[in-house]
This record gives sequence, structure tokens and C-alpha cells, in this order.
Amino acid sequence: MHSAIDPQWIPSRPALRSAGGIVAAQNLRAAEVGAQVLRDGGNAIDAAAATAFALSACEPWMSGLGGGGYMVIWMAAERKFHAIDFGMVAPVGLDTADYPLGGNPAGDIVFGWPGVVEDRNLLGPLSIAVPGQVDGVGLALEKFGTQSLAQVLAGAIALADRGLGVDWYATLLIALGAGGLSRFPGSSAVWLPNGLPPTPGWDGPVKPLPLGALPGTLRTIAAQGRRAFYEGPLSELIVSDLRALGSKISHADMQRYHARIVEPLFAKHGGSAIATVNGLTAGSSLIRCLKELGSLKQQTTPDATTYCAYAEILQSAYGERLASMGDSDQHRSPSCTSHISVIDRDGNMVSLTQTLVSLFGSKVVLPRTGMLMNNSIMTFDPRPGRPNSIGPGKRPLANMCPVLGVKDGKAFFSLGSAGGRRILPAVLQITDFMTRFDMPLQAAFDQPRIDASGADLVTVDPRLSPSVRAALASRFDTAETPRMIYPLIYSCPSAAAFNGDGSTSGVSETMHPWAAAVAEKECQP
Repeated sequence: MHSAIDPQWIPSRPALRSAGGIVAAQNLRAAEVGAQVLRDGGNAIDAAAATAFALSACEPWMSGLGGGGYMVIWMAAERKFHAIDFGMVAPVGLDTADYPLGGNPAGDIVFGWPGVVEDRNLLGPLSIAVPGQVDGVGLALEKFGTQSLAQVLAGAIALADRGLGVDWYATLLIALGAGGLSRFPGSSAVWLPNGLPPTPGWDGPVKPLPLGALPGTLRTIAAQGRRAFYEGPLSELIVSDLRALGSKISHADMQRYHARIVEPLFAKHGGSAIATVNGLTAGSSLIRCLKELGSLKQQTTPDATTYCAYAEILQSAYGERLASMGDSDQHRSPSCTSHISVIDRDGNMVSLTQTLVSLFGSKVVLPRTGMLMNNSIMTFDPRPGRPNSIGPGKRPLANMCPVLGVKDGKAFFSLGSAGGRRILPAVLQITDFMTRFDMPLQAAFDQPRIDASGADLVTVDPRLSPSVRAALASRFDTAETPRMIYPLIYSCPSAAAFNGDGSTSGVSETMHPWAAAVAEKECQP
């Protein structure tokens, strides 16, 4: 079935240039918070942390305090990469008997696992893993930032106090999650006032939607520090609400959780050093794909051979990834999503991807803290005896893939994406466009992409030339699908890069209505 959208209808979103640092994110309001931190003298880590926390208040269905993620950092003065793993962890008290296979397809197809009875691994208290967001972002700030946690949380608190602005896009996403949200009183109280998704008026200002107890939770973290989330009165509130709903997360699980500074994973590609996160993220798959692309004959522009190689390499990498990767003694590193890319005036960079996993995560809002909680248990394979099978205390497979590029020892680009299993294809192709084909940031984002993310089908942007589309169709099962606002077929990348003249640029996915880059100091025309 063909889309009714004209494949030539692609709105324009040119890259924004800055005379200083820049923040690119999926939400303009959050990016503005990060850019203000840069203007106030903060570095890239401060700005990324402020943006990450701000997303809790202005894009809470994608990521937030109840989720987790990963980041890669480049410290220019050290000329060194660092990585932080703040992925989510299954509770030690998890009982695999709670997740019997149901014989039907899963209600979410991010990984394509078989279904579990009542979708318990996708929806509700048994789908929730121990969140890492607060400890991970706080750890990055403590080790590599220049501002305090209270300083970087100020913007998030202001946004949370104001409430979420409900426009047409917010209404669309709340409506998509309404079926699950309506099952939990704490969730429906915030997100479904009067039992229905909130709607904007036809004219006049956007109306704010109050976010329950979330502003108070952010204030507590600002005053008491990141470990207050895991130890002490705030943690007790979180665990009490979780246990009342039927979650297996305990006080000991929260106290045991610590984000980790880990060794990044590296590759050389197209004259650049590429760094990402190792372990059960998509980072190792990205490095494998880049190495295979590096053996191809050098070309000046991507052609049919290039795109067929993308499809073949990605399908092979996904086959290996889903069959063999899981939490084991050799791979003790963890797993709807948001990505943030930041570059500061001194050449420091951050690539940060964070998630609740599905849209609105588990659909559970904890009533006394106002937090939406993740559904990271759904990223385990529910079938026993496999590398990534559900198990107590384990870290699940994750699709996130934050990336940094350095060229000639200097910062080059920060890149990442949201979109589940579609993240890897987007990050791979944009990285290849910018390095092996020397495309500027804007051109790399405008270049049509394919998606080959684990299934036999290759999704093809119809803006690709007839020769490329014909070559793909001759070797793979293909479907021509244009980029559109919903569903977001090709994932949602955001990136920042240094330009040859010393300025920086930032850009986000054209089809995402809230995505934006914000400059510390805009360049004069």
C-alpha cells in the first residue's frame, strides 16, 4: 500500500550556524535550555545535562527521570574520549515465571520478540527496570562538567513548573499512548484530563498541561544530589509507589544501581576517528558495519553499489546482533528515545541518547513523584535459554548508538538518533556520508537514506535515483516509503559539527516538528 503523502514533499530545515557552541535535540525548548547554559559559561557536558533533564518536562513520553541511556564525551584539552553507561537494569527479584509466552505477536515490534501474556513485559509494573538517568547524567556532570546539578536543573524545573505546552503534535502522541495510560490512575490523572487526550484550541496561545508531582521531584534532586534518587526519602517514595503497583524493584535494587564510566569503542573511517559505546548497545554493530564499508572502493558520491552495500551489511549485522548478543560475563554492559548533540566553544563534545524505550515507556506515572517509568524489560528476549533472555539483575539489549567523530585530533561531529532499531541504519549512513564522502552536515542530513533494520524488507526513500531504487529492488524485498511526520520511518537523528571556518553547525530531523538546533551565538549573515 502506498502512502498518500507526496514523496516530493520535504519541508526545509537548514543547518543552524553558531559562532560559539551549539545544541541539537528533538525538542526546541530543551535545546534552548542547553544553549543558555553555554551562554552562561558552561561547557558541553553542562549543556547536555541541562538539555537531558529538560526533556523530562517537555518531551516526557520519550525519555526522562524514569529511563536510562548512554553518552560519549570528547574532552578537547585531554584529546580523549569517555563513555558513560546509564542503561537500565532488571530488578534482582524479577521472576521469569511472570512472563509466560502468549502465542501472539508482541504488542511492540522494536525487537520482534514473541508476545508475552497480557504484554506484561511491555506495559505496566512488571515491564519496569531500575532507571539510570539521574545517576548517569549526574555522574557525567560531576566528572566532566563545570556547573552544579542545581544549576543545570534550573531550566528543567522552570519548564516543569510551566507545564507541557499542548499543541497538535502533543495531542497526537498522547492519543497514541492513551490506551495504556488509561489503565493506571496516576497516568490518566496527568495525561488524560477528563478521560481524554488534551487538545489545543483552534486559535490563541498553547495551553499548558500540569505535570503532577514532577516539579517537586526535580527540586529534590537539585537540592539533595543525584544519589537522593536511589537512597533516602525520595527513593523510598519511588519504591513505595512501584511496589504498590506490583513492581519487583526493591530499595536494594535502587541502592545498588550506579552508572559507569566505561571504555569507548573505536574505529577509523574515512580519515576520522569514530567513538561510540561498547557492549549491548548498537555501538559494536556500528563499528562492524563501518569496517566493512571501509573495504569498498572509494567513490565521490553514494551510488547503487553504496546503497546495496548498506542494505547487505545492515541485514547481516542485525542477524548476528539479535541472535548472539546478550548480558553475559563477557558483555556486562546494558541496553521512544531522545538524542542530544552538543559542541562547545572550546571543542568539547557530547553525544547523549536517552530513552523510556516505548512511547510513554511502561505507561506508568508514579503518583507521588510524577515520573513516567521505562519499560526496559521489553528489550529482553522472553524466550528462555538465549543470550538476551529475561533474567533477574540483567542488563538488556539496547538500540541506542551515540557517536562522536574526531579528525586530525580535533572535534569533528556529534551524532545520534532516536527510533528503536532504526537508529543504527541512520547513524551508519550519516556517519559514512560525512566521513567517506566528505559531505557537510546539511548535505549528509538531506541525502536520502534506506532502512534495513533486522527484517527482510528494505525501506527505500523514493527520492533516491531510479538506478539506485532498481538496484535495491533487484537484490532485496523493498518498499518505497517517503519520510513523514508519523510514523517516523527513517528514525530521528540530531547532530552538531565543526565547520572549516571555526564556526559550528547543528541540525535535526526535518520531519520531526519539535526538533531543533539552538546556537550559543548565531553567526552574522
